Amino acid sequence: MTEQGRTVAVVGGGYGGAAVVKALDEHADVVLIEPKDAFVHAAGALRALTRPEEWAAQIFFPYSGVLKRGSHLREYAAAVDARGVTLASGGRVEADYIVLATGSAYPYPAKTRTDSTAEALDHFKATHAELAGAERVLIAGAGPVGLELAGEIRDVWPGKRITVVDPGAELVPGYTAELRAELVRQLAELKVEVRLGAAFDAEPDVEPGRAGDVRATVGGERVEADIWFRAYGASTNSGYLGDGLAPLNGRGQVPVTERLNVDGHANVYAVGDLTDVAEEKRAGAASKHAEVVAANIIAQVNGQEPKEEYRPSPLRAMLLPLGPEYGVGQFPRRRGRCSCRRTRSRSGRAGT
Repeated sequence: MTEQGRTVAVVGGGYGGAAVVKALDEHADVVLIEPKDAFVHAAGALRALTRPEEWAAQIFFPYSGVLKRGSHLREYAAAVDARGVTLASGGRVEADYIVLATGSAYPYPAKTRTDSTAEALDHFKATHAELAGAERVLIAGAGPVGLELAGEIRDVWPGKRITVVDPGAELVPGYTAELRAELVRQLAELKVEVRLGAAFDAEPDVEPGRAGDVRATVGGERVEADIWFRAYGASTNSGYLGDGLAPLNGRGQVPVTERLNVDGHANVYAVGDLTDVAEEKRAGAASKHAEVVAANIIAQVNGQEPKEEYRPSPLRAMLLPLGPEYGVGQFPRRRGRCSCRRTRSRSGRAGT
């Protein structure tokens, strides 16, 4: 039996949700509502695709290793109010505190397209086989995900022709000119063709990640490939919220206070990509959100006033690997300056 005033429902088990669950497990009665059977270290997903035998199994971590006292419900949330969570199955989890951590969706392979670890592993292996037989690779999207995917493919298959297209005018806008110049230099060294200012007139008929006769018109020019990947189209996972707790913004994000409470609700919090915090949506930020939320809930459980506040950094930081041997990084320094350097990545994506 749970103690009155100590039940915490955490909706979503990604980077932010898993960190909250781990931090609260010894202090409250935690219920994790997450349909996946394991935490997915999405930062390693692209290398899991290009090296599935070595990497794929390493990005999945059963939630039983995170929760020692709490429980894990493999369910989707259908609705949330200040008193608990209604499940898609029709069930209900009553809670004293609620943490919304459902994050965002992104096209495969950067994020898995199934709730089953076994199925996800099969997907990586099948797509790897399709990719292995393709001589020409087209990647739509020259953001960090698309460029990282290009670098991972090049590391495994030096002979493939890789083309990245994007409607933007420059790579990684908002970062230093030094970083962008180094990125351009490395992509040229890796023989990755990047076409900027080039948008699809229409997406190819072939399904992304499947080998086939890929034909597309990009910026008025014909592009042909043997396989293509979509590296754009992030969306916030907030459809279950509607405007019930607080009106969502145009991106589907929920408004939060400096203490990361959902506006108007002292017992409901949100972390990660779901929040309207003005910052880049990365795993590191979600983990910092989790620290603030966990500290505030622990204070409330103990009858104290929550005092922790989250202050997003005004400086931009990024680590963008281009395979194990290449990559660039921008790191904040004192007085608002940033350093930019070439960096290696032995363990998968770290810039998320």
